Amino acid sequence: MDLIDRLNELAARIKKQKEHTLTEEAAKHAFVLPFLSALGYDVFNPMEVIPELDADHGIKKGEKVDYAIKKDGKIIILIECKGANADLSQVHASQLYRYFSVTEARFGILTNGIIYRFFSDIDEPNKMDSKPFFVFNMLDFAEHQVSELKKF
Repeated sequence: MDLIDRLNELAARIKKQKEHTLTEEAAKHAFVLPFLSALGYDVFNPMEVIPELDADHGIKKGEKVDYAIKKDGKIIILIECKGANADLSQVHASQLYRYFSVTEARFGILTNGIIYRFFSDIDEPNKMDSKPFFVFNMLDFAEHQVSELKKF
């Protein structure tokens, strides 16, 4: 099955289940993990998809990013999740911003399992940009956007 087919299948599930995934944990299990799996990541391998990665910074301890994607021994992507009905506001982006600054990852994703906002450090090296460079909506996507997703 091609990526676009897997995403269309997941989109159909999201339409049916989104009213029942209001908590962060529900969105992670029902939508985010299947999304990562569709992209080809082994969500059951904690050496590849790391849940609850420590992202302590400064005096604030106990900070954890929901998922980190590791490739060739390096953290490449951080993922911060919210409930399916959550508005992905700047407040949530600032949480990801803090995590981004204390890891080697060069991509951050803020998601509610439906909308995926992709951030990087395009404007200034080692500092996450305030605006996403790519936004993917599971309920409204085009084929060219799926091609962009394949890069991840």
